[in-house]
Amino acid sequence: MHVARLHYYLVGGRPPGAARTYPGCRDRTGPQRSVPVVLPGTVYFATESPVWTGGRGFYDPSADGFVWARAHLITAGQLSDIAAQEMYRQPGADLDLSEAMSLGRSVLGAGRYETLVCPGTLHGIPVITFTAPWRVTDVVLRQPSAPYVQHLAAGLSESGAWGAQEIAAYLATCPGAAGHWTADTIAALIAAD
Repeated sequence: MHVARLHYYLVGGRPPGAARTYPGCRDRTGPQRSVPVVLPGTVYFATESPVWTGGRGFYDPSADGFVWARAHLITAGQLSDIAAQEMYRQPGADLDLSEAMSLGRSVLGAGRYETLVCPGTLHGIPVITFTAPWRVTDVVLRQPSAPYVQHLAAGLSESGAWGAQEIAAYLATCPGAAGHWTADTIAALIAAD
C-alpha cells in the first residue's frame, strides 16, 4: 500500500529494514496514479513473514466486511513482475489475467500470493491483486509485527482518505491483529512513525 515500498518492487533494491532484495520490474516506470479504494472482504494476518516477522497480510474477497486499500495504475507486465517477486519467482513472464478478470479469481499455485483476484473495476480498469488460495477461516491466524502494522498504516495514511484514528481502529479489527493490537497501540505506532 505504501508507494515508497512499491518503488522497490518496480525498480529493485532492498527496502529499509527488509531482509530481502527485490530484482524489480522490466518496466521500472512508477504508477500513473494511486487512489484509495474500499473492496469487499477482509484483510487477515497468517503464516510467518520472513521479511517482517509475524503474520503477513492476505485478502479474502469472499469474507464479510470491507478492506481499505490503494489501487496503483500500473501495466499488466508490471503487475506480473510484482506478483512474480512475491511468489519468489524471477520476473519476466506476463501472467494470463483473463481468468481473474472474467471469473474474479485465478489460482496459479498453492502458495501464498499465488492467487489473482479481481474484485471489480475502477473507471473501467480491472482492479487486480494477489493473495493466498485459502480463506480466512481455513488458516491459523498470526499476529503481525509492529513494523508491518506501522507500514500498512503509513500506506493507508499516505492515501489521504482516512485519518490516523480511523486507520488504527480499522487495523485493530483485522483478523490476526484483533486481540493482539488495539486501536490505541496502533495509534501510538502511527504517531511514532
